Amino acid sequence: MSAPVITNKVRAEVLVQALPYIQEFMGKTIVVKYGGNAMINEDLKAAVIQDLVLMSCVGVRVVLVHGGGPEIESMLKRVGLESRFVAGLRYTDDATMEIVQMVLCGKVNKDIVALLQVAGGKALGLCGLDGGMLSGERLRKDGVDLGLVGDVKSVNVAPLLDALEKGYVPVVSTVALGVGPDAGLSLNVNADTAAAKIAVALGAEKLVLMTDVRGILRDVADPDSLIKKASLSELDVLVADGIVSKGMIPKTECCRVALEGGVKKAHIIDGRIPHSILVELFTDEGVGTMIE
Repeated sequence: MSAPVITNKVRAEVLVQALPYIQEFMGKTIVVKYGGNAMINEDLKAAVIQDLVLMSCVGVRVVLVHGGGPEIESMLKRVGLESRFVAGLRYTDDATMEIVQMVLCGKVNKDIVALLQVAGGKALGLCGLDGGMLSGERLRKDGVDLGLVGDVKSVNVAPLLDALEKGYVPVVSTVALGVGPDAGLSLNVNADTAAAKIAVALGAEKLVLMTDVRGILRDVADPDSLIKKASLSELDVLVADGIVSKGMIPKTECCRVALEGGVKKAHIIDGRIPHSILVELFTDEGVGTMIE
């Protein structure tokens, strides 16, 4: 079956629809958390990179915060270390932390930088240790020891602003520098949480969380029950009613952190949809859930 023919009129209409959004976001900062299937599937990965380069080319100041769970899992298996999860978070002992730092700050981070550069963008790879960008202390969830899992206590935006002002897309891996009782330790930080706190510190226009579901669904069994827009007060009702549950709760909490910290809007989008970032930000319909 041949591909549908896209006429010049349709192409023009797409660009015209995008124009007011481009004008609105030009010079503004948008923090994108990149993770999930979009980091594994090569076609989706290429689409994300193209989205980011295009945004940068039209004047949007993009900060990319990335995860890397599958790569970490793969390397742990290769060296014979077993993963252990506590309360949904990876327990991080000294040996695991070495792998996390090596994979996130090394291979994953530099692979993304290389892809952006090849696609015609300008990218600079950073981790939370660089310039003391992310400082944190060990996280204890409900009194449970998680090892070297960190909670971000402060963000130094100077390295990010330096990169943005020179036209680079900062690509951030979320290993934080321990402070206080954990001074000098490297800490493994959840990428969603780090992205939210970076967005707050930068006074970002938007936080975009890429995930492997369409967004907030009124019925998790029905992908067409997407809730396209919600306020924080409406979000409270969705949580109380059990519509927001399980893995979606921490993502919506990150959105809350961002919005209560001054970020104007937060988006949860499906990274399995090609060019989901552009569709969400530059079209009237969008593709995920916007929280404001």
